[in-house]
Amino acid sequence: MPTIIILILILGSGIGVITFFVVRTILNPRKISTLESMLKQGRAPAAAKLAKQILAKEPRNCDAHYLLGKAYLADNKPELALMEFKAVNQIGDFSAHCPEKDFRETIARLFATFNQPEESLKEYLLLIKMNPQEGDYYYHVGDLFEARNNSQKATQYYRKAVELDPKHSDAHFKLGQILYRQKKPVEAKQELEIALRFQPDNHKAYYIVGKILKDSHDYVAALHAFEKAQRDPEYKMKALVERGGCYIASGNTDRAVTELERAIAFSKNDASNETLYARYYLAHSFEKMRQLEKAVEQWEKIYAKKPSFRDVAEKLSHYQEVRTDDVMKDYLTCTKDEFRVLAVEVVKKMNQSVRDQSDMPNGCQIISVDADSRWAGTRKIPKLIWFLRVPEMISESTARALHEEMKKLSVGRGVIFSASNFSRTAITFAETRPIDLIGKEKLQQILKGIDISSAPAPNKGSD
Repeated sequence: MPTIIILILILGSGIGVITFFVVRTILNPRKISTLESMLKQGRAPAAAKLAKQILAKEPRNCDAHYLLGKAYLADNKPELALMEFKAVNQIGDFSAHCPEKDFRETIARLFATFNQPEESLKEYLLLIKMNPQEGDYYYHVGDLFEARNNSQKATQYYRKAVELDPKHSDAHFKLGQILYRQKKPVEAKQELEIALRFQPDNHKAYYIVGKILKDSHDYVAALHAFEKAQRDPEYKMKALVERGGCYIASGNTDRAVTELERAIAFSKNDASNETLYARYYLAHSFEKMRQLEKAVEQWEKIYAKKPSFRDVAEKLSHYQEVRTDDVMKDYLTCTKDEFRVLAVEVVKKMNQSVRDQSDMPNGCQIISVDADSRWAGTRKIPKLIWFLRVPEMISESTARALHEEMKKLSVGRGVIFSASNFSRTAITFAETRPIDLIGKEKLQQILKGIDISSAPAPNKGSD
């Protein structure tokens, strides 16, 4: 009798176990299907709740972990999603409800999002093994290598990406960006133009193309590229500054001022590098236009934010006379016609008579002879005189250029008047030639007492 009872109990237990597994086999797939339906319907919180119920009973249910992760993503909780996907990775039990390809694509993106590039790289390399013909995987691997400053590896993977998928705009762009940094502008421009063909709203690509065109002095095309780049708020200020640079380089200073003032007005940070450069180029434009007070104003604003910025401290020191010395201010800021009047008055003060005068970049040129009538019967030696008002120190190359012009015009002596000073090499060169160099301090003394308001305006050409 006891044996029969034991057999009955064993059979009952077996039936119970079998029933449990049968029920689980039937019901769990239904629950997983329900989970998928909830996600498709956009019911992420409800799907997450059901997934947690399944996992409470079956902690290693890969499908439930995967779908819970998808629910977290749909509910904008990527950190929690990554935890669930890591569980899937550990279990590694993939199915129709948890497809390995989709899973690895998703977890690779999550690893990259949460600054785990090594883990992301492993996933993309696995994906390449699974599907070696998918160009996008090579692109992401290239992107991860580029983030590690491994441009060589990045380039290899980007090239493979565009080989497999010639329309992969991002890969073409990244490849062009690397080539630009490697000083290969022709190849870079080619890749960037392909990128723009398939993604016309890639404003950064337009920005880099503009830089390449500007570097090659194709300013009209560069302006067009920067115009498109500025449509993106992220690149608007940079593009405006570059447009200002194009106008400066092409000699259109008025348009340069307009673009640079727009850039400054758009700025949200007065200490940003872009703002400092916008002010610096704007000051440069005002300097060329002889509006030195406006230039000084911009340099002072730069100096207040970053005293070491380029040569701003030097500029402010050089143009101190604009605010303290009216005579030097006239020399530096007057119009071309007024400047020639001033130059003629200086020549007269030297007891010289003007024979010829003409404008030259940043100054004027005068040919004069001795005005002393006591030597009327003798041949007078002409002088070639350059009046310069550039802020930079005058180099030897300028002294050499004067000497060459003297030979060309058969002039015996030369003089350079400068609002700045002369380099040591320029002084050494002039010491062994018939050239006099008149720097800022001596020029200030000569200018004292000269009043150009009552002086007659000289005519261009011979007196």
